Amino acid sequence: MRHHVAVKKKRTPGKKKETLNAGVVGLRMGREHVDGFGKSKANVLAVCDIDAAKVKAVQEEFAVPMAFADFDEMLACEDLDVVSIALPNHLHEPFTVKALEAGKHVLCEKPMAMNATEAQRMVDASASAGLKLMIRFNFRFQPASRVLKQYVDAGELGDVYYARTAWIRKRGFPGLGSWFVQKKLSGGGPLIDLGVHRLDLALWLMGYPRAVSVSAGCYSHLAKQLADSAAASVDVEDLAVAFIRLDNGAVLLLEASWALNCEREEIWTTLFGTKGGAEQRYVHASAGFEVGMWKEIHGSMAEVTPLSRPRDGRPPRRTSSTASSRTGNQWPPAGTDSR
Repeated sequence: MRHHVAVKKKRTPGKKKETLNAGVVGLRMGREHVDGFGKSKANVLAVCDIDAAKVKAVQEEFAVPMAFADFDEMLACEDLDVVSIALPNHLHEPFTVKALEAGKHVLCEKPMAMNATEAQRMVDASASAGLKLMIRFNFRFQPASRVLKQYVDAGELGDVYYARTAWIRKRGFPGLGSWFVQKKLSGGGPLIDLGVHRLDLALWLMGYPRAVSVSAGCYSHLAKQLADSAAASVDVEDLAVAFIRLDNGAVLLLEASWALNCEREEIWTTLFGTKGGAEQRYVHASAGFEVGMWKEIHGSMAEVTPLSRPRDGRPPRRTSSTASSRTGNQWPPAGTDSR
């Protein structure tokens, strides 16, 4: 496979490039990264995976110029600006640090790392290299999330003092017996897989207050039953719940499950404030997510939902009738949050 001579140098601030050259390692989840880069102002220059069949399929599907089986060889491409890390969780920290030390910006799949110590090493490597490190918390950039964020930032909810956020599956293990359910490779179960998405979204919407205390419980009752019936090994939780106190006085409830005896899969984030409440909720596959808000207007409670997405930075037009936000046109985010 093609490769260039390694040239490792620290990037210096300069004029921003109109088009970034991206490389993606790990092509199971990474295929989505390749597709996403192709729809943005980025050029996918290289892909990398130890599975030759995956490399060949992705390279041909997206007409990627270069393909590698060795990550170090891909990093040696001097024209590469950013690298997406889409590997199993236990590889996030070493591959991210290696890419940053090679002078590449990094977009890393969630969860950030196996633990806080690894995550801090990634942050330190980013700061030392003067390069950007971003974790793929893509729920922030969904149209419904951006609408809700504008409601909050415009003061429509007042002071948010209570929030609930969850992603619960009735039955939805990513793979019994796979690395996903082995703690030494994944770091945990649905909390680190699904819960991090909803936790990040809730905290981002609230202005990212710091947690001061957490009371939590993890359970694996159903995981053990399902593992036994499938003759598979599972040593992570199937349900995690947490009560989180924040430094602004607010509290946040978090739920995440791969298996729960419930009616259906549900995903939601709900905020309750002194002037109103609002929610981003998953409807179904064809409709995606919708957002609604509830306020007291002229002495009566009213449901407020957007009729259209904002395009000029202002809060969307409001109505007291029920109408979910449309999900057709792409709405690019106004900016990137650094936290």
